[in-house]
Amino acid sequence: MFRAILIEKAGAGSTARLTELDDAQLPDEDVTVRVAWSTLNYKDALAITGRSPVVRKFPMVPGIDLAGTVEASRAAGFAPGDAVVLNGAGLGETHFGGLAERARVGGEALVKIPAPFDARQAAGIGTAGFTAMLCVLALERHGVTPGSGEVLVTGAAGGVGSVAVALLARRGHAVVASTGRTAEADYLKSLGAARVVDRAELAAPGKPLGPERWAGVVDTVGSTTLANACATTRYGGAVTACGLAGGMDLPATVAPFILRGITLYGIDSVRAPRALRVEAWSRLAAELDPAKLAAITREIGLADSLGAAAGLLAGKVRGRLVVDVRR
Repeated sequence: MFRAILIEKAGAGSTARLTELDDAQLPDEDVTVRVAWSTLNYKDALAITGRSPVVRKFPMVPGIDLAGTVEASRAAGFAPGDAVVLNGAGLGETHFGGLAERARVGGEALVKIPAPFDARQAAGIGTAGFTAMLCVLALERHGVTPGSGEVLVTGAAGGVGSVAVALLARRGHAVVASTGRTAEADYLKSLGAARVVDRAELAAPGKPLGPERWAGVVDTVGSTTLANACATTRYGGAVTACGLAGGMDLPATVAPFILRGITLYGIDSVRAPRALRVEAWSRLAAELDPAKLAAITREIGLADSLGAAAGLLAGKVRGRLVVDVRR
């Protein structure tokens, strides 16, 4: 038996509770992992509270991240004792996730934790940090360099935003951090932000084109914020879209695309191929300062994740919540 958060169907909605499960309830997959750490992400909070139909089948263990040790494996490349991390890949949606003491997963998206990180640090990076690195890689491949101009990060005090600020600043970019929590300005500057702006500057409906400000953008918000970011990106610049905290709509025009030649990159961390996962984790190991990671993360226990979900959705959580599933 092992402890887990379990989401079950309840009428038109769902309920989430801490319970015990049997190994026989785990899916039939190639790798059994003794989970040590998971996380609480925006998507997990939506699933736990039932505010959005994240869960595709019931019952479901939430948790889109897991980090721990392989106990048994039929997958090539993985053996008992390997320290591993898994992000996305259907965890918490169609496949039992990481908010449990044990998981059984396929090996195709599993990654060995690269040095110098341990399991707690790998969980602290999690899907948020993995997604942030995917955004950085997309901007890099587009040709956005530290000399290109300012790079905007929206929702900067959140998990993806915090890691993106740290990564971009480490590479020498002039990072402008947008947040609705201006009290977090010192925190964002400690991660490397050159300037902090109030999200109100981007949240109100704007013009089809605005002043050319950004060489690149990492957007975690969506909706009007993303539209305004596109409208104020410099000629030939790039915008990466990886979140929808502000909404799924995009009230934009084609003007930035056909008059300024900007590119909008959609960033998907769920179905990212294995080669890209390995590349992103290798770059994270080389470029993410462990001290900055420590400043971004806060630890809670497995049972605490139920209560913390509402606070995360309300925008009251700074950085990353790592979950010690053993307590």
